[in-house]
Amino acid sequence: MKIALTGAGGKLGQAILPLALAQGHEIVAIDRRLPELPTGVAGYTLEMSDYDGLVGAFSGCDALIHMAAIPSPRGLRDHEVHANNVVGSYNAMRAAVDAGISRICQGSSVNAIGLAYALERRFDYFPVDERHPPYCDEGYSLSKWICEQQADSLVRRFPGLHIASLRFHWVVADRAQAMAVQTLESAKGRVELWGYVLAADAARACLLSLTASFTGHEVFYIVADDTTLDSPTAEVAVAYHADVAWKSEPVANISFFSNAKAGRILAWRPSPAAV
Repeated sequence: MKIALTGAGGKLGQAILPLALAQGHEIVAIDRRLPELPTGVAGYTLEMSDYDGLVGAFSGCDALIHMAAIPSPRGLRDHEVHANNVVGSYNAMRAAVDAGISRICQGSSVNAIGLAYALERRFDYFPVDERHPPYCDEGYSLSKWICEQQADSLVRRFPGLHIASLRFHWVVADRAQAMAVQTLESAKGRVELWGYVLAADAARACLLSLTASFTGHEVFYIVADDTTLDSPTAEVAVAYHADVAWKSEPVANISFFSNAKAGRILAWRPSPAAV
């Protein structure tokens, strides 16, 4: 498969590229600042605002993995983050349609419901799954939710499209990295529900989404099975979210997020290193 990869120089793009090549795919790498690319990999230095440039770069590709976005609003102005992510997502997916691509994976975020950067976090139930309503109150989370709505719009307009929006949690190299930061007492852990995903697992989910059997647009949580804590999740939930009901009794240090849909439709599971 010939795959266009936007955001090829980013953290996740750098994990996707070698895995895709190892699986025998041909990659067209796209970024505003391209990294050094392996021999034989075509590269385009483009902004996501360059629509015609994207169409040209995508020409002849079978699929698109769109990872080019501002990954965090910290230190940036709200409207700039929102505009960059929303316009970039639309341009990439719509340009893919013009280039004849029908399989698209776009990077979304657990923040699409309102999470890490929200003034107040609201949870209707645990574990959080794809049916949970959004309660966005700032530009970054809103941009991620709108990117998903754009995918809904495009598959209505172009019925042959298949789009997967992957809601990644904090992407890390290994669990130890996440555990060192998201402790029980840490602010980052509390606001992000002690979640994470390994970069290698996230990259694998992207590639699986391009061949999975589904139609239209689907959203998937791509999160490790466990939290960053050794404490039982039931005890943590009582201490911090006693008012939120669980759909099923939490066992051990199971995640506050459900990745069951990704397992069912994408055949994706976190690697043993994430458990």
